[in-house]
Amino acid sequence: MQLLAVGLNHTTAPVSLREQLAFAPDQLGQAVVAARAWFERIAPGGADEAAILSTCNRTELYAASQVANPLDAGAHFLADFHKLNYAELRPHLYMLPQHDAVRHTFRVASGLDSMVLGETQILGQIKDAIRTAEEAGGLGTYLHQLFQRSFSVAKEVRSTTEIGAHSVSMAAAAVRLSQRIFDKLAEQNVLFIGAGEMIELCATHFAAQNPKSVTIANRTMERGEQLAHRFSAKAMRLAELQDKLHQYDIVVSCTASSLPLIGLGMVERAVKARRHKPMFMVDLAVPRDIEPEVGRLNDVFLYTVDDLGKVVQTGMENRQAAVAQAEAIIETRVQSFMHWIDDRAVVPVIQSLQESGEAMRQLELERARKMLAKGEDVDAVLEALSKGLTAKFMHGPQQALHRAQGDERAHLATLLPQLFRGRR
Repeated sequence: MQLLAVGLNHTTAPVSLREQLAFAPDQLGQAVVAARAWFERIAPGGADEAAILSTCNRTELYAASQVANPLDAGAHFLADFHKLNYAELRPHLYMLPQHDAVRHTFRVASGLDSMVLGETQILGQIKDAIRTAEEAGGLGTYLHQLFQRSFSVAKEVRSTTEIGAHSVSMAAAAVRLSQRIFDKLAEQNVLFIGAGEMIELCATHFAAQNPKSVTIANRTMERGEQLAHRFSAKAMRLAELQDKLHQYDIVVSCTASSLPLIGLGMVERAVKARRHKPMFMVDLAVPRDIEPEVGRLNDVFLYTVDDLGKVVQTGMENRQAAVAQAEAIIETRVQSFMHWIDDRAVVPVIQSLQESGEAMRQLELERARKMLAKGEDVDAVLEALSKGLTAKFMHGPQQALHRAQGDERAHLATLLPQLFRGRR
């Protein structure tokens, strides 16, 4: 079995490509099944494992496979599933084998590979992805162990370092950018589209600035009203966007929609109704909720998740000591996991030895029982039993030593006494 991680993230691909490779939440289970079937077609009987993580900043396939070239197979699966040109996608993919895949998994879970260094949201996203993979039958011994250890590593990093102490969240960055457009947020009407964790976080940051009004637009009215209640806000349905968009100065959107919710025409009409008063728009969704062409309008300031990522990179020098400490923890845990994998590799050998030993034991035990049934002396039977077992156990090693030559014989001569050294 070879572990692997194949994917792209905010450092290797722009949002325009990431949204093409993104998996909708209701696709993940189906995609895990498809990934296992993909590997199975290449190497039947491999009992392959698979899990998929898809967020606004990354799409990654994790797998454990016995195919000859699992990395290439994984990369082709991602392209094939989304009907993308492999040659165009490949330059943006990282393909990490075994040791590198383990390190990458631990770094992602610990927030070291995030756009916002040290952010904690990714850990919950990984847990959701693993839960989905398990329900779809994608987890086996290797991936289960990998992700359980990644959770432990993330907890250790967060509890023993200050990796998150100096982080600037995407939500805080959105507020900071909006303050470049509007002097006083207390005079602005804010609209949040969606009701997930990211919108909740953004609403918390904007609400702290006491805006003139806050509205939550969501596909499910009940969920929208629940979130609105927390911030003394209003709730409305997504269907009302068309008629009410012009009422809002600040729009922050993050939904799981596979298609844009806000098109160029809708925003053009809103800007006209606002008499060209500026609009500040933040699209944190991948795939995007707002058509990118909206950013060309003179009176609209549109920022994507990548734009906010540039803002949160400031102050990196304050976090370097914590990063170095976290990397050291991760490296130690990677080595520990690789030892576990090495131990797994010899399990079939151990099982085979145990089966051979058991067969020898049963044979000599049956012989001893027949001798006892004939009335032979118990001490003589025990003596024969012990000699028979010793002879059978020693036959293989002795034959191997006799057949070996040169360096192989010298190596066996050194190794065999260690293997057969009894307890004292």
